[in-house]
Formats: sequence, structure tokens, C-alpha cells
Amino acid sequence: MSWPMVKLKDCCEVVGGATPKRNVAFYWDGDIPWITPKDVSNLSEPYIYEAPEYISKAGYKSAATYMLPVGTVLLTSRAPIGNVAIAGIELCTNQGFKSLIPGRNVHNKYLYHCIKRFVPQLELLGNGATFKEVSKSVVENFEIPLPPFEEQKRISDILDKVDGIRQKREQAIKIADDFLRAIFLDIFGDPVKNPKRWGVTSLLEYGSFKNGMNFSKGESGTVLKCLGVGDFKSLATITCMKNIGEIELNTLPSDDYLLKDGDIVFVRSNGNKALVGRCLTIYPGKEKVTFSGFCIRYRIGNSAIVPEYLNFLFRTPSMKQQMLSGGQGANIQNISQGTLSALKIPVPPLEKQQAFSKIVSFHSALMEKLDINTVETEDMFDSISQQYFN
Repeated sequence: MSWPMVKLKDCCEVVGGATPKRNVAFYWDGDIPWITPKDVSNLSEPYIYEAPEYISKAGYKSAATYMLPVGTVLLTSRAPIGNVAIAGIELCTNQGFKSLIPGRNVHNKYLYHCIKRFVPQLELLGNGATFKEVSKSVVENFEIPLPPFEEQKRISDILDKVDGIRQKREQAIKIADDFLRAIFLDIFGDPVKNPKRWGVTSLLEYGSFKNGMNFSKGESGTVLKCLGVGDFKSLATITCMKNIGEIELNTLPSDDYLLKDGDIVFVRSNGNKALVGRCLTIYPGKEKVTFSGFCIRYRIGNSAIVPEYLNFLFRTPSMKQQMLSGGQGANIQNISQGTLSALKIPVPPLEKQQAFSKIVSFHSALMEKLDINTVETEDMFDSISQQYFN
């Protein structure tokens, strides 16, 4: 579809923001909503209706910020570039925005979807040594396709419907995950407090650990899948190896470095502390899959422990905290086999673990269907967006 390309400054008013001085108390805690890029980073819908901070009229007058009307498209221009939202209330922003007040011939929801589509191009226009930022001039001169107003409304309605389907699937996934965590606690109780007085033991009593392999990029000849930190995401279980990356080695590694069904893999070390200690259960079947040196593999060697039980035990906040404090209350940057071996874990009756395992299997099947549908919906959304905005 071909529509005229129009500079944003010719169809919108581009407005920046500012921050009143923090050390002047009466500039703050007033009645004027004031937001930063952080406040629009995790919205579940396009509109923002609340602000975590408020400034006073004196604070507003002291800074070069601007009261934005309802319907303004909020675009973060640094740290990071490209978070987009719509003002659901009158508000003002700090200097991390280049907000777009739509002209009379611009539908704000169309503008919202359009800007989101062009974020990668805007990011390329950013400048700065410490962090990238797009200037007001860059945003003003950025061109977007601008069909007639009624066509803009029709396009935004279509994209809203597809996006609504995607959001409902994401909500269903979250509800199912929350349900599974609640079921675990109901059956077994908190694993650190152990209110049901299960017998406790060390992981070494029921299995063995192995650190992942380190390899050179210069190796060649043998290609196989390698589970890395980037594959964990928020997954509890991996049964399909399709999305796991490949590495090339001179020779096939020993069996100890190949994962087996029911192995539990932990993130051993990572620059992002939030990822350290994350775990998942993997079922590679007959496929040869190894794991990176930033991971630790735990292999159960005793039928009295079920992988799904152990996996969710380590996903509880209390056990995760115990793991990351090394039992000594001090946060650590990485975990080791020793860290994991020192933890005392409750061992409930096998039949209770097996009952929970069946629930996990049902949950996994449901998640697989939802994930497939979510991917299909995202592909459809991208395809429609590309059709309208390219």
C-alpha cells in the first residue's frame, strides 16, 4: 500500500520533558503526574493512567517540561529508545521522552502502532557515547506513512484486535503458571520452612553434578546442539530442541557432557544476577545435546526423586534466595556444585511427587499449545503491520 510519507513535525507537535531539582522539596509531591521511561517499560496495554511520582506547580514552572494532553503518544528517546505508550491522563515527563501530540489529521492509535513498527529505524538514528539518544530534530524529521484519517482508524482497529488476542494468550499463560506454583505450595509447602515436616537430604544423596563444557570457536567437524543461558528464558521445561543453538567441535564430547531426559540444568554464572540459579528440566530424547560452561547439570540417580518436583522446588522464591545467599545471607554472583550440594531439600513421598508430575505434564501440553498460538498471533500481527507500514 502506498501513502504519502510525512515528517512527524508536519503532522504532530514534538515535545520534550524535564526534571525539577530533586533537592528542592516543594517541587515534589504535588498534584501533577510526572513520568520517566521506566514507567512505560512494562505496560500491559497501550495507555498509561497512573504516575508513580507527582510534581508541584512550582516544580512544573521551574523545569522545561510540558503538560501533555490525553491521547499524546509517548516515545522514550533514551535509556532506552523506543518504548511507546499513550497518555490516558494529562501528564508531563522527564527529559527521556520526545512525545508526539497528534495533529487533527492523525489518529493517535494509528500513530502509536506506526511508531512501534519503526522503532528499529529510530534506534539506528540515536547518538551518544554513554547511551544512545534520538534528538528532537531527528524525531521531527522522521517520516511515517500517513493515509487518510478514516483509513488510519481502520488500520488501528485491526491491529488492536490482533494485539488483544495476543494479550489474552499472554494472560492465560501467566494464570496457568501462577496456578502451577500455587499447586506446588499446596501439596508440598514452602521447601525452606518445610511445614509438612518431610525428611530432608542433600542433592548428592540422590544424584550427581557436572559443569558444562568450554569450547573454542576454532573447532570444527562435529555439529551438535548446546544449551546455553540464553535458552532458559522463563521456561521450566524444554522438550523440543528446535530453538537451541548449535556449536561445532572437533569431536563429539563424552557421554557426561551429553544431556539426558530428566536432567536439571542450572545457570551457574552470568553478568545478570537475576539469571543466576535459574533452572529447567530438559528432555532431549535421542538427540545429542550438550550444555555450556556457564551451566551446571544435575542428574538424578535415585527413583525416590522426580525431576518435575525438584525443578519447581528450585523455582520457589525461598529456595532461590537460599541458593543465592549460599546459606550465609550474602548475595553471590555465581553458584557452584558446592553451593547446590550444601542445600538441604525436603523429600516428600514418591506418590505425591508423581501426582505433581502429572499436573506439570498437563500444564506443559497446555503451554505448548498457547505458545504455538501466541507465535502464530505475533507472526500475524507482524505481517499485518508490515503490510500497512512498509
